[in-house]
Amino acid sequence: MTTTAGTDKRWLALYVLCAGMLMIVLDGTIVNVALPKIQDDLGFSQTNLAWVVNAYLIPFGGLLLLAGRLGDLLGQRRVFLVGLAIFTVASAACAASPTQAVLIGARFVQGIGGALSSAVILAMIVRMFQTPAEQAKAIGVYGFVASAGGSIGLLLGGVLTQAISWHFIFVINLPIGVLVGWLALRLVDNPDGLGMKEGADFPGAALVTGALMLGVFTILQITEWGWVDPRTIGGLVLAAALLVVFVRRQATVANPLMPLRLFSSRNVVGANTVQALLVAGMFGMFFLGALYLQRVLHYSSLEVGLAFLPTTVVMGGLSLGFSEKLIMRFGPRNTLIPGFIMVTIALLLFARTPVDGNYLTDLLPPFLLIGIGIGTSFPSIMTLAMSGATPQDAGLASGLVNTSMQVGGAVGLAVLATLSTERTENLEAAGHATAEALNSGYHLAYLVGAGLAAISVLIAIFVLKPAPAPQMEGGPAAAEGADLAAEG
Repeated sequence: MTTTAGTDKRWLALYVLCAGMLMIVLDGTIVNVALPKIQDDLGFSQTNLAWVVNAYLIPFGGLLLLAGRLGDLLGQRRVFLVGLAIFTVASAACAASPTQAVLIGARFVQGIGGALSSAVILAMIVRMFQTPAEQAKAIGVYGFVASAGGSIGLLLGGVLTQAISWHFIFVINLPIGVLVGWLALRLVDNPDGLGMKEGADFPGAALVTGALMLGVFTILQITEWGWVDPRTIGGLVLAAALLVVFVRRQATVANPLMPLRLFSSRNVVGANTVQALLVAGMFGMFFLGALYLQRVLHYSSLEVGLAFLPTTVVMGGLSLGFSEKLIMRFGPRNTLIPGFIMVTIALLLFARTPVDGNYLTDLLPPFLLIGIGIGTSFPSIMTLAMSGATPQDAGLASGLVNTSMQVGGAVGLAVLATLSTERTENLEAAGHATAEALNSGYHLAYLVGAGLAAISVLIAIFVLKPAPAPQMEGGPAAAEGADLAAEG
């Protein structure tokens, strides 16, 4: 039986792990608000400035699967701490960067550390909390950090950039990284990994890492190269070919990096797919919404962060105190479908914001809707995505969840930003005012994002396995949990 002290330690360990995750997630958006200041100080061109963000996203998205498998083999706490140390040291290098090259290189190393740390966190949480009620609550906390961290980053980035300097968006990681590492050594248990004798399939790791990095890089370059440029087509074809070779290898190698049995569960495949689609729209909302506030409504950096605050508050309130009750009462699938519908409606409302938009009438309603939708649906997605994993594959399943989130976000944002830019340039060339052209470009991106969210609703309805009608004690959530266990 678990003692009270043991229970308290597990919850403290959860908060420590989530603090580490929050630091990593923040870095995905905290830089966005500071980009104009970074551009001025280090002399970036508009094209090169994108690499401040892209240099982080490419290794982050490419290494998550390998990092998750290394957690299974070497021990998840060990991989988490190594990644945390790399991330913290790289943050110091970012803060002290005197040149463009140093900052871009340090951001790349940050992405490596972020991948190693974040890939194993969900696996450690699922291992620590195994009863349905506790696991739903713990995943709710994690879901809040994973989903609301982006909007928190916009607020914090605005405060630090406007009040002090852009350097402090990286400096703040140093004390947090040291404290999280120190507490993790004392609070997070350290079970042994499977050992390298189980095989890490390094050729497979090279294939999937190369495919993901090349794919993300190519898509991020579409804005500069164009859709039909030979480099774009060649990069995407080569990335797809590497993925095909990787999958074929996983079906035949003795110790695969990614056992294909994970994909025998409809809920695992469906949850990762809908997450990628939903995150694409959400990243677009954060990124393009910040640009709309700054470039069309002329908000300051701090005002942009404050504008997103209601989204963060709502996400936090639902993820931390309400979503696990919904999951236990109705099951994860039935909880996430209404959330997806709310996100779709929110993106459609963003697609009608005027050039002279009013915050209370035009922006606050969709901000609140997307907060409710994400706050209720993300914990359910995490629960379903981890449902088919055995203890031996937990790190890999955790890495897969993060991969679908980060790659879906990076790819979706690249596509939405490209469509928006093309629409704006065409309208400006036709003689439209800049603000009107910008806003029309954002509207197109929001409509595409709403379409992706609508597809996720259909997948949730027709692919994810529904809970059977409750017949025994424990209600529908218990029935769905048993069903997921049988499926996994």
